Formats: sequence, C-alpha cells, structure tokens
Amino acid sequence: MSTQEGTISKPSEQKDPAVCEHLSRMLARICDKWTLLVVRTLGRGPRRFNALRRDVGEISQKMLTQTLRELEQNGFVRRTVTPVKPPQVEYALTALGEDFLCPVRGLAEWVAANADRITAARTAYVPDLK
Repeated sequence: MSTQEGTISKPSEQKDPAVCEHLSRMLARICDKWTLLVVRTLGRGPRRFNALRRDVGEISQKMLTQTLRELEQNGFVRRTVTPVKPPQVEYALTALGEDFLCPVRGLAEWVAANADRITAARTAYVPDLK
C-alpha cells in the first residue's frame, strides 16, 4: 500500500510527477460542474453565447466566459466570429470535445441510474461529530 491509506498502486500507473501533475490539472479542468454542462449542451450543436447561457441554466456570464475560454484553450471548443455588425460569435465542440462527449454522457447516465441510491445514502448519512 502506498503512503496514502486506501490507495493501491498498479504496475501500469504512471509514477512520473510531471504526468501526475498534468493529469490532476486536466481532471480538475474537465470535471467541474460547468464544463460538463457546457460540453453536454454543445453536444447538441453549436450555440451563440446567450443561447448557450440559457440552455446551460443558472450560470453567470462571467463563469460561462471563463469556462468557454478554458475549454477553447484546452482544445475542446472552437470559437467562430462572423464579421457582421454586431459581430456574431458561435461556440462548437472540436473533434476532441466530441470525443469527450462519450464519458460525459456515460457519467450523466450513471448519475440518473443511481439517483435513488445516492439520495438514500444522503438521507441515511449521519456525520461523526467526535
């Protein structure tokens, strides 16, 4: 067992700190609430900013802007500006973003399938306040 209780190293796991750091950063980036919702929404097709904001739900303009910039920076989203007055900006998934849809949809299906079990666990949970 490694130094962290409950964690078992497998021979195929990476030991390179640089690789671990990169994985940690990417997981933090792609597994946050807004990223998953934006990718899922763009999976239905390209959207302009305000339409995307409406479809995602209660996301602030600042948070949507930040999420879209980070998704674009990491290659998941393409931003297209049409030079008209006023300029039209559309967001769409790239090939990488389309690939990411598979695990996003799988996670959403898992949550839906296990919602009752999760709710029951939350109801039964009594914190240990020692």
